[in-house]
Amino acid sequence: MHALSPIGSDHVGLDPIQRLAPQPCSVAETGLADSFLGDLVCKHLHDAGVLDMAHLVERLALTGSVLEEVLGYQRKDGRIEVLGQTGGQGLRYGLTERGRSAAKDALARSGYIGPAPFPVERYRKLLLEQTVHNSRVDAQAMREAFAGVVLQEDMLDQLGPAMNSGRAIMIYGPAGTGKTYISQRLINLFNEVVWIPHAIAINEAVVEIFDPQVHQPIPVEARQHNLRLDQGIDRRLLQCRRPIIVTGGELTLDMLDVRFDPYTRLYQAPLQLKASNGIFIIDDLGRQRVAPVDLFNRWIVPMEEKTDFLNLGGGRHCEIPFDLILVFSTNLNPLELADEAFLRRIGYKLHFDHLQVDEYQRIWQQECAKLGIPHDPELVSYAIERLHKVEAKPLLPCHPRDLLGMALDRQRYLGEDDSHAITPKTLMWAWRNYFVSLDRS
Repeated sequence: MHALSPIGSDHVGLDPIQRLAPQPCSVAETGLADSFLGDLVCKHLHDAGVLDMAHLVERLALTGSVLEEVLGYQRKDGRIEVLGQTGGQGLRYGLTERGRSAAKDALARSGYIGPAPFPVERYRKLLLEQTVHNSRVDAQAMREAFAGVVLQEDMLDQLGPAMNSGRAIMIYGPAGTGKTYISQRLINLFNEVVWIPHAIAINEAVVEIFDPQVHQPIPVEARQHNLRLDQGIDRRLLQCRRPIIVTGGELTLDMLDVRFDPYTRLYQAPLQLKASNGIFIIDDLGRQRVAPVDLFNRWIVPMEEKTDFLNLGGGRHCEIPFDLILVFSTNLNPLELADEAFLRRIGYKLHFDHLQVDEYQRIWQQECAKLGIPHDPELVSYAIERLHKVEAKPLLPCHPRDLLGMALDRQRYLGEDDSHAITPKTLMWAWRNYFVSLDRS
């Protein structure tokens, strides 16, 4: 397999995608039936009223030659009529009475009105071509991705091989030790672009894949400015950064399968499918409304076979490559969540622990710089010796940010400038408001 080119590099690495997903020039080359495309065009015209060729091209993400072929079929069938030019624009198209009836019938079957979907057969090949497991992580890449982050060297050297292993990863340890923060930064290890379809066609079902809350399209100015390349890649695909999805206690089993909304008549892709070719983090494992054993059982086959089976309802299933880095993060003891047989299927179990004093001091200094306040070594020593040690509170990465932030809140309330040095008295006030204490005497 070929790795995709990173943003800003030359075009050589994108050639496999050009070969795999060339711009279709005819209906046959789209991989979709002419009747399917005819219905989709009718739905767009029903939605917009009248459209010229330029707007049809934009809406359906197909070339003019493909749409001319579809429009020709629909005109012969009496569904579409040509309404002539207006203001120097190209020919405009609208629905006939028969076309409006056909559009309503099509909408009753599927509420999807968007770019033409990408055939699932081609999507499988696309996922494998741009697999996240082709990106090799080395020690230098790890240190660049986590530059400025206070993290032990041995933890970096555990995370790196885990990312290369192709296996699931479990990160566990006490709350507040930075598990989620570190997990989310793992996406910085990948600078390749991937191609995401707006939607895929699985027989008659159209499943929406592109999600603007998950996928980050590459800005136009950052793309490769090459006319041949722009014309060569199927317009039904969007050039995006590798995705990352983080889900926590709100996760339910139905979010891991294709969901059909009977009111909108739309199919929504499951979370792991949207995270394909990227990273999927299940945070707060054990806090979900679904039992951990049920959640784990959902992943056994995908983790072992690298294939996921999606349930479309009505006894219909679809096989899709399971290509992502799956990360479990939990504050609980992994042995309380799953048996050893399942834990063996997770390749790496990485334990995050409390900070050492020097690590806490470095994070404190970083937070002072972020907040624009003076860094006082005596104040952080006071926090460690007179607060943490006396009250037996472990040192966590979140404490400097939270305590300093609350101390600033008090200073602003008292009308003091942010540049004013935080006093031990103010820090003690923040401490008392931060931690729960049943003894207020």
